[in-house]
Amino acid sequence: MTEQVVGESRPRTAKIDSARPVPRPVLRDELRSTFAMRSDQVGFLNQMIDRYGDIVQIRVLGIKMAMLNHPDYFEHVLVRNHENYNKDTFLFRAIAPILRGGLIGNVGGEPWRHQRRTMQPSFHRPQVAGFALNMTDETAQMLDRWDHQYQPSDVVNVSTELGQLAMRIVFRSLFGAKVGARGKAIEDMFFEANQIACAFFRFPLIPLTWPTPSHRRLAEIIRTMDGFVADIIADRVRSGEQHDDLLDAMLHAVDDVTGTGLSEQQLHREVLNLIIGGYETTSNSVSWLMHTVGTHPEVQRRLIDEVDTVLNGRAPTFDDVLNLKYTRMIVDETLRLYTPAWQTMRSSIEEDVIGGFHIPARSDLYLNIYALHRHPEFWPDPEAFDPDRFTPEEIAKRPKQAYIPFGSGPRICIGKHFALTELVIILAMIAQRYEVVIPPGCANVQPEPLITLHPKGGVHVRMVRR
Repeated sequence: MTEQVVGESRPRTAKIDSARPVPRPVLRDELRSTFAMRSDQVGFLNQMIDRYGDIVQIRVLGIKMAMLNHPDYFEHVLVRNHENYNKDTFLFRAIAPILRGGLIGNVGGEPWRHQRRTMQPSFHRPQVAGFALNMTDETAQMLDRWDHQYQPSDVVNVSTELGQLAMRIVFRSLFGAKVGARGKAIEDMFFEANQIACAFFRFPLIPLTWPTPSHRRLAEIIRTMDGFVADIIADRVRSGEQHDDLLDAMLHAVDDVTGTGLSEQQLHREVLNLIIGGYETTSNSVSWLMHTVGTHPEVQRRLIDEVDTVLNGRAPTFDDVLNLKYTRMIVDETLRLYTPAWQTMRSSIEEDVIGGFHIPARSDLYLNIYALHRHPEFWPDPEAFDPDRFTPEEIAKRPKQAYIPFGSGPRICIGKHFALTELVIILAMIAQRYEVVIPPGCANVQPEPLITLHPKGGVHVRMVRR
């Protein structure tokens, strides 16, 4: 995009003048949208795509937006013309009291670029390699406890267990191994806050700024977590000690353009954003991994064979992750079907054309990643679970934007390498010790589309010692 004077309209082009309006549903579909979004959000969105194609106008709570469902459209918005699209949207405004201008929900522009430049080096591959021991150590402790706590006949809700594991890993990576009793207290508070946030995303939405009892409790938890982070920062500054954790890295991080770091207030907010991102997405992804592996015994057998061959009974290291190729393919296919961040939104700054359709300025765009990952043009038999979709040969056949579980473009998830390393390590270590068995009646787990894509009711399995 070229520079222009603030307040000055960009001249219309022939391309914009010839663009078609985004298809609008018939009145019946438009009238039923709010009820349908409440009762069966995923089903309704899929119906709109089936009836109207890969771009269609929908209404959510009376807000008009264009839903996109094609790799070319995603690439245009997230990559090629990303500077014309920010996060000044209904979705991110709704959760602003939680994210508070952190990296996840920052509208965009220079404030976001400063945050990204400052934080990005802390999440490069060499830095993530240093956190692999946290992942293996915490997973080993969980598995050792399982050995004594569960019998082969016990049915376990692994969603609860793996959520606790994800929280321990993110806390240890952020604050180090010596968080102490304060860490356990804040962990319990975060689980409570997450329940409130998930309940908020069940229609109808009651704004978080409304002083309901649960919203007041959420605000209290956030204040307490801010105080917890402030105490840790103060302890670090007083002691002058160096720590190999993310908090230390961010305390000393500097934007190489401006020469400045994160303010104390911004650091508090980014820490909470990292806890949200590190816990909420990973806990759901690992739960879905147990479901997909348990319901596909032939996949589980190949997984076990690879883990036994590559690791030969030892704990995986960061370097092993690249050699656990089939394990990674299972992770990728699970993320395709059950992407935790299954939806996102953008707002157009200026008018634009996407796929020949006119996008007026200040239009909300709804990017439905759940449907994109099931687009039949790029995913034959899209509902089938098949890790072999992610061989190098199959990947090369698809547009890059057909698979974006971590988003794409400059705003791709900053924790992508951390999350993939964590998922491969946890899955490999579980497969080393246990076989996942789905009890009768527990195989039909449905996705619950909340702030992330939850397995409704949790994933219940039997963990049989190998």
